Amino acid sequence: MTTHPTHPKVDQYIQNANKWREALETLRPILLDSPLTEEFKWGVPCYTIDRANVVLMHVFKEYCALLFFKGALLKDSLGILVQQTQNVQASRQIRFTAAEQIAELEPVLKAYIQEAIDVEKAGLKVNFKATAEFSMPDELRVKFAADPAFEAAFQALTPGRQRAYLLYFSAPKQSQTRSSRIEKCLPQILAGKGLND
Repeated sequence: MTTHPTHPKVDQYIQNANKWREALETLRPILLDSPLTEEFKWGVPCYTIDRANVVLMHVFKEYCALLFFKGALLKDSLGILVQQTQNVQASRQIRFTAAEQIAELEPVLKAYIQEAIDVEKAGLKVNFKATAEFSMPDELRVKFAADPAFEAAFQALTPGRQRAYLLYFSAPKQSQTRSSRIEKCLPQILAGKGLND
């Protein structure tokens, strides 16, 4: 067993996991048997190297998972990494539905964790799509044409904030909902704030 220090909030997280407790109890020693440091960020166990986020454990209704922050850069020779949605660019998950599955995959998981550490130590970066590559809904184009100050405020936002808004505005299927979202966010954009600021 490893001598790596553990984080008390991770103990509590696992205790509260109910359905996924056994799976998390199986995953945790695998993570602790690596050079990673156990931390607690965003309400979930997070494992870092030299203060850089490498992988986290989290639970969902149907599965628990390891999420690799730069999973898109991993070789994934077994094809077990999952891209959560088409808009997720960097991270990838390995999903589990039972503790036995984790135990069977232990050597594989250790190899993936080590590769993720190597990627981080090498300073590799995910090439994110440029903001211009994201689709812009017609409703936003119309709003820009009608309100040049709004367009200027949007263009002044950081690329990450622009992408978040573009994804949020494009998600609804109905034009009315897209327009409503744009109107609702207009004051925030004019104030130079991001979607989640």
